[in-house]
Amino acid sequence: MRATRGRRSRGLRLQPGAVSLRAEPTRAVRILGLDPGSVVTGFGVVDVGPKGTCYLASGSIRAGRGALAGRLQLIFRHVTELVDTYAPGEVAIERVFMHANPDSALKLGQARGAALCAAGHGGAAIHEYTPREVKLALTGTGGAEKEQVQHMVKALLGLQGRLGADAADALAIALCHSHHLGLGRPGGFR
Repeated sequence: MRATRGRRSRGLRLQPGAVSLRAEPTRAVRILGLDPGSVVTGFGVVDVGPKGTCYLASGSIRAGRGALAGRLQLIFRHVTELVDTYAPGEVAIERVFMHANPDSALKLGQARGAALCAAGHGGAAIHEYTPREVKLALTGTGGAEKEQVQHMVKALLGLQGRLGADAADALAIALCHSHHLGLGRPGGFR
């Protein structure tokens, strides 16, 4: 390998005022955020583009407390309906973290698997984020309380009134993903 000290690079150089080669998105990206749970799975849908972020929908899939197989089928069916209805280009889902109760962790993993399988059928790219990554992206600190995250979701999307905890978490995951896409820079959320 040759030393290049003192030599100029022969690669591409941009002149002052030249346009960057980094492509800026010209169309909105639709993101489906999912906060999986074996009893309640939250969802949130946003469009993110060069003009900001637009809230489309949010809510929760209530699977109840019946047999686990039936709850997993319900989660799969409803997430499939969300994908068919909103046709997201990207899906962001919360990554599993360790629970103190192994049985709860297994059920959460199974619910997450049902949601992932349903989300993937539309061909959207799937991305995973830990709760800490989501909190850090929205509030600037990974140790933020749920209420702080919910407040930021409402503020960033301009939402009024009550927002369910599971729906707020799913919207937070979608907004975290938009931030990681480079669309969530300061002033980018509107």
